[in-house]
Amino acid sequence: MGNRIAIIGAGAVGCYAGAYMVQAGEDVTFVDWWPENVEAIRTGLRISHLKDVPEFTVQGRALHLTELQQVSREKPFDIAFICVKSYDTAWATQMVAQYLSPNGYCVSLQNCMNEATIAGIVGWGRTLGAVASSITVELSAPGHVKRASGKGGAAHTVYRVGEVHGRITDRAREVARLTALSDSTLVTPNLWGERWTKLVANVMQNGMSAATGLISRDILLDDRLRHFTARLGSEAIRTGQALGYALEEVLHIDPEIIARAGEGDAAALADYDQHRLVEARKPGGGAHRPSMGQDMMKGRRTEIEAMNGYIVQQAEPLGLATPANAALTALVQQVERGEIAADPRHIQELRLN
Repeated sequence: MGNRIAIIGAGAVGCYAGAYMVQAGEDVTFVDWWPENVEAIRTGLRISHLKDVPEFTVQGRALHLTELQQVSREKPFDIAFICVKSYDTAWATQMVAQYLSPNGYCVSLQNCMNEATIAGIVGWGRTLGAVASSITVELSAPGHVKRASGKGGAAHTVYRVGEVHGRITDRAREVARLTALSDSTLVTPNLWGERWTKLVANVMQNGMSAATGLISRDILLDDRLRHFTARLGSEAIRTGQALGYALEEVLHIDPEIIARAGEGDAAALADYDQHRLVEARKPGGGAHRPSMGQDMMKGRRTEIEAMNGYIVQQAEPLGLATPANAALTALVQQVERGEIAADPRHIQELRLN
């Protein structure tokens, strides 16, 4: 206790983790640029789960961007959780950096690989990462977060917190203590492997929802769409391996199974199908719309360049072909620009060698 905490970007993940910190008595300030959301958090930040967890509401301190300057007259922040979209990382970090205490640091609680961007502003020594795995949350209305599940708990570790250098430190343990207020957490010596593992999972799911307009279950129940997700994952896994990352299980599947499934290995594809269909057919399983699908429906900019586009960018210098990720990136960009409508036929009709 005693740290001043900033949540920069009061979206679904930031509000979810932050609400539990507020409930536990932590000193939390939410910073956001959606006026209605800021006002709603001040009145009552509401957290709902699909099952098993009672709904609750907390009153949080929330500041609009234009009000953040008042922190200059207060005790500075000790921990700033960066919870914005990848394309907003640089300016959001720059904004909060001037309000950090001398020993304060930033934690990337985001999708994608943003630690280097943060470190370029505050320094590697003031940068940590926190991966939120299969958290399935949505900011459904101002000040209201819905989670399309119960808690991960012992069955699934949701948060993985780590230092960029891999050592287990007191401050990594402190960040883990804070995230563990909302769900299961581990401190990892393998932040980069965990981060790439989450990127693979996002690559397999987010863009597919944005391009097709479908929720996860409907994607998985369609053979062609499901098999295309294996191709996406395979390219991302092989790229990560070539870069030297030690990958963890992806969506509770051995990454080598996904990689070989996407490469056409019949036995691996059968194994992959079994895992994914079991997930889709669970009660409530796959009923969630991934964050990029949510963004597309709301008319917001997507993170496709930082997900599937990033795989293509990283693979090219290695001489690795990533046609599936390149095709999906282009499709999502077309949907985003309004040139085509989201439709599963975009994927079903792809002809890739």
